[in-house]
Amino acid sequence: MRIEQIGDCTLYNGDCLEVMARLEQVDHVVSDPPYEDELHKAIGRIRRNDGREMITELGFGGVNSSRADIVKEVVRVSNGWAILFTLAEGVRAWRDELQAREAKYDTCIAWVKPDSTPRMNGQGPARGFECAVTAWCAPGYRKWNAGGKRGVYTHLTNQRDRDGRHPTEKPIPLMRELLSDFTNPGQLILDPFMGSGTTGVACARMGRRFIGVELDPKYFDIACERIEKAYAQGDMFVEATKEPQPLDMFSPANDNAAEKAA
Repeated sequence: MRIEQIGDCTLYNGDCLEVMARLEQVDHVVSDPPYEDELHKAIGRIRRNDGREMITELGFGGVNSSRADIVKEVVRVSNGWAILFTLAEGVRAWRDELQAREAKYDTCIAWVKPDSTPRMNGQGPARGFECAVTAWCAPGYRKWNAGGKRGVYTHLTNQRDRDGRHPTEKPIPLMRELLSDFTNPGQLILDPFMGSGTTGVACARMGRRFIGVELDPKYFDIACERIEKAYAQGDMFVEATKEPQPLDMFSPANDNAAEKAA
């Protein structure tokens, strides 16, 4: 298992279930898990009106077989919100698993994409939005910072600062707005499906601590690169951390054991 410490971000190149099993607790979980198996198959092959087939493989498998184990660990480690992105077809499955683990399911929020890709075969409307399920995993009442605000977030997919090296990259302004609404400066945010690190970039710029886990070494390296740049560029609204300290959530003995097992 490879571990990188960049500012207040601790990044793990490994299996998210193995890493989460060793975590004690974080303030919130914000993540974009893989789509359902059936949707991966549909996305992978798109037939055009002219009969040609477009191959759009995502490069990673569906979530069906591991959803229950993922939710078990997410609910256990989160001391606040769990925010998990999914397409509309996956909302019920995630809600059911969260409720089965006694998390307080709240609602489904929507990310509206004004520049979403048209439907190439012309046989129906293209997807113009994506969902995220929200659940409160701590005792007591739900807490957030946005009062009676509606759970609709409108952001372009192709922002100027889009990196473009991950097939399902989220825009930084979207993640910044979510972090502003659901989390507070100094809190610890976990993303067990870090991808190319957009949530970590937003945390670095907004004064949140971050734990990210990514299985694919290629995307892990991209995430490290982007988060390093985020700290180097800074944010005019956030005071930079002068002496970042590594998180002490893992004992040296556990880290050494993980390195030997890798």
